[in-house]
Amino acid sequence: MSQDNQNGQSNELGHTNRKKANLDEIRFETKLLHFGGEIDAATGASSVPLYQASTFHHEDIFDPPRHDYSRSGNPTRQVLEDYIALLEGGVQGFAYASGMAAISSTFMMLSAGDHIIVTEDVYGGTYRLLTSILNRMGMECTFVDMTDLAQVKGAIKPNTKAVYMETPSNPTLKITDIGAITDWAKEHGLLTILDNTFMTPYYQRPIEQGVDIVLHSATKFLGGHSDVLAGLAVARTAELATQLKQLQNGLGTVLGVQDSWLLMRGMKTLGARMTHSEKSAEKLAAWLTGRSDIKAVYYPGLLNHPGREIHEKQSSGYGAVVSFDVGSGERAKQVLNAVKLPLVAVSLGAVESILSYPAMMSHAAMGEKVRLERGITDGLLRFSVGLEDIDDLIADLDQAFGVHR
Repeated sequence: MSQDNQNGQSNELGHTNRKKANLDEIRFETKLLHFGGEIDAATGASSVPLYQASTFHHEDIFDPPRHDYSRSGNPTRQVLEDYIALLEGGVQGFAYASGMAAISSTFMMLSAGDHIIVTEDVYGGTYRLLTSILNRMGMECTFVDMTDLAQVKGAIKPNTKAVYMETPSNPTLKITDIGAITDWAKEHGLLTILDNTFMTPYYQRPIEQGVDIVLHSATKFLGGHSDVLAGLAVARTAELATQLKQLQNGLGTVLGVQDSWLLMRGMKTLGARMTHSEKSAEKLAAWLTGRSDIKAVYYPGLLNHPGREIHEKQSSGYGAVVSFDVGSGERAKQVLNAVKLPLVAVSLGAVESILSYPAMMSHAAMGEKVRLERGITDGLLRFSVGLEDIDDLIADLDQAFGVHR
């Protein structure tokens, strides 16, 4: 008798009979590894197969297969989409070619003449989409400081259809009260959308607080290794999922098979990475706060952060991004050229630390006047803390701060 038959793990065809965990009974960290699609049902393989196929054969034309064309659906991508839906607590997930593809596809749920209320210091790519593309299609938007609920309420118009949130915001890490916004939005029949890139579902699950659609630049913390470009969306209801599916298929903004597989591999270590990076980020923020040559430090975990109490109500952690103002654009550039350990680059959320300059990188699409009004100064730097030893990162920043001072 073969070992397979002795332990009862497979039948004659090699198909696994492995029992699956009850996903309702296991904790989040366990779900990252046991999400229902982690084992290939056909072979028992410990990794999801890459279905590198553009089309699928119909054995019976009267009984078409689940997948017929990879733009409309691919088995590898489907596992990823089910994976993120499970983690976010939504009914269905969708994978896109980039974070901006996820955002732009979601905005296509709206129509010409519709009005959107948007977080003031929103990601620069989202700002560019709203102000240079969607505005040409007749969509309107109003940017408000969402830390002030009165401003949000005051921005509503007869044609308002949606509220778009980032919390913490990028890059000044302002905190929006998710529950307060969604409660108010429901009273007015407004769609609520939230970019959850910074917190990830490990620390924050907006659907549980009433948000309709959650978005991710999965290029960042979910992927975690600076090697994949991807976006994700999760719908709270079946009705919203139907709309998103139609748009994903119609626009063709889908994630490829190789990138779907890479993203799933990265997501399995999300908990370990976020835990390590958050601990280091807290230490970095405290060190920066104690320096007299740093004008301001932005991190939700700081005791003096104005949104800390709200953040703790809706999130289970503070994240791994710390922004700080070194006082001037000249000094910011000196620091960027002097550091030795972090990547000086666009993006965040990777195993390696990434130091970014929003004024010239993530928010370059914003005009200077608009950028400064939002607190995105010429001296502002954004540090995404990776997995290096935090004392090495601090020592590196310390020497960089001293260069040409």
